[in-house]
Amino acid sequence: MNHEELRDGRREFLKTSALVAGGVMINGVAFAAGGAHSSVDDTIKIALVGCGGRGTGAAFQALSTKQNLKLVAMADAFSDRLESAYKELSEKFKDKMDVPQERRFVGFDAYKKAIALADVVLLATPPGFRPSHFEEAISQNKHVFMEKPVAVDSPGIRKVLESHKIAQQKKLNVVVGLQRRYQNNYRDVVKRIQDGAIGNITGGQVYWNSGGVWVHPREAGQTEMEYQMRNWYYFNWLCGDHIVEQHVHNIDIANWVKNAYPVSIQGTGSRAWRTGKDYGEIYDNHSIEMTYEDGAVIHSQCRHFEGIDNRVDESFQGTGGRVFLSAGNEGRLYDSKGKLIYNYSSKVNPNPYQTEHDELFAAIAKGEYKFWDAERGAKSCLTAIMGRYATYSGKTIKWQDALNANNSLFPDQLAWDAKPKILPDADGLYPVPTPGKTKVI
Repeated sequence: MNHEELRDGRREFLKTSALVAGGVMINGVAFAAGGAHSSVDDTIKIALVGCGGRGTGAAFQALSTKQNLKLVAMADAFSDRLESAYKELSEKFKDKMDVPQERRFVGFDAYKKAIALADVVLLATPPGFRPSHFEEAISQNKHVFMEKPVAVDSPGIRKVLESHKIAQQKKLNVVVGLQRRYQNNYRDVVKRIQDGAIGNITGGQVYWNSGGVWVHPREAGQTEMEYQMRNWYYFNWLCGDHIVEQHVHNIDIANWVKNAYPVSIQGTGSRAWRTGKDYGEIYDNHSIEMTYEDGAVIHSQCRHFEGIDNRVDESFQGTGGRVFLSAGNEGRLYDSKGKLIYNYSSKVNPNPYQTEHDELFAAIAKGEYKFWDAERGAKSCLTAIMGRYATYSGKTIKWQDALNANNSLFPDQLAWDAKPKILPDADGLYPVPTPGKTKVI
């Protein structure tokens, strides 16, 4: 296929996605719904929604692909974050930046304006906003890259699953930032497992144990809404707790290896190290057991303690052997007697963060529909959310009960002077979940 054919295919694909799916067909002619958008040349226009570190990284990776791309719009709740991202990206991708001041949108509704101007949207705000932003992108007929996790509560998961169905109908590509799904050692070894290399998976252990993340001290004059958004990692309506925001990577591997989702989860957790008012409401450790329909039990552990031994990897046991995997490009299979039967080794190990974007934009440029990550991303996020429900409540949480729960964490109103649902007491401390007392669903 030559360049002209590729370009024409991409044009037709964008027209089909943005016009036919968003409007109607009359006698074989597409008529667009209001607000539908497609490029008039072979440039793929992208919009960045969420201009923090991960959003800037996602834009960097998108603009590093081989396709003809331009960043044409940016949106964030905070102008300082937007301008910082714009400066950093402009220094590296001057020729691919076309974001004048009038296309840099700030505020809670900025995402709608940015989405309207693009063919592809990068969604990288704190995850509490993801369900509504994803819904808007799909309603405007856009292809999507969205960071994990895709939601922080059960209503958010249901909204993402509903938008996923619409994206499928419209043939819109959606990639979710669970990048191990795009990492060569994981792809290679998981395929071998699913082809029966170590028999049926009966158990496993997945870990993300590390020293934790940043804190932004409260500043004079900040409203409670701004403080929580600046410190989004420590509030569940924005983050979901680190079992959801971070450990979802390892939990997703467990679901991938099992090719299933757990029917129930039980576990325990607490605040053992991060106990001060700077750490919001979330726990600093979780330990859960995920039970699958066939009786397999996979143990999941995550913690944020300073000075600990770090561990981020996955192990699984099967009826015919065992496996070890890690993000450091490791992948080893052993038989039932402990003999090494396969050791992944490759000198070519592309950055999986980059691979996500390379494959997404290559498909769009070729006019292909091949990515539907939203469903599996939502279900692995629900698995992690179930883990939080279990540790906070001390109860065994069933899959269907978690999926159907009406327990939205989102504020009733989004405004800088509006109040989130969780507020500090007179000493500046936030209420912390107590197993046996806290109700989660």
